[in-house]
Amino acid sequence: MGHIYFVRHGQTVWNVENKICGATDIELTPLGHEQAVQTGKKILDMKIKADEILYSPLARAKDTALHISQITGIPAREEVRLKEQNFGKYEATARNGEEFRQAKKQFACRYEGGESMLHLAQRIYNLLDELRDSDKVYILVAHNGIARVVQSYFYEMTNDEYAAFGVDNCAVLEYRW
Repeated sequence: MGHIYFVRHGQTVWNVENKICGATDIELTPLGHEQAVQTGKKILDMKIKADEILYSPLARAKDTALHISQITGIPAREEVRLKEQNFGKYEATARNGEEFRQAKKQFACRYEGGESMLHLAQRIYNLLDELRDSDKVYILVAHNGIARVVQSYFYEMTNDEYAAFGVDNCAVLEYRW
């Protein structure tokens, strides 16, 4: 039976500046590129055998995935459903802003100009359901918001646990069906 690994993209300028990236296409920093290269080497060291890397169309995830693919030889392709949640009016604002923190508690409400947590969960859960039915091993390269949804697919989480969950840039997490 197949399983998945999840990798968050490398560091971006907005990560450093504590800004919400969301669906805004932000490039990796030089450190972010180096993190991605090191993650490819780590995947080799961990002896991870994957059939395919699926990545978000946003540059920060795409570049991370392509570095990993180049180092590991694992083929990579874009998967549009892995695109980060659109946080609407909150994009480019402080990640720890009080208004955003309160808005995150409203799972069914769309962020003004964006999408709701429920819409995000639907597209990620649909993707995970498809991958679960395969015998392949995948590496998903995406974003912190996507990491929360993936975690909630595999583990029960309270709303507070969901809101607080996050992974470091280029962390490698394993999930088994």
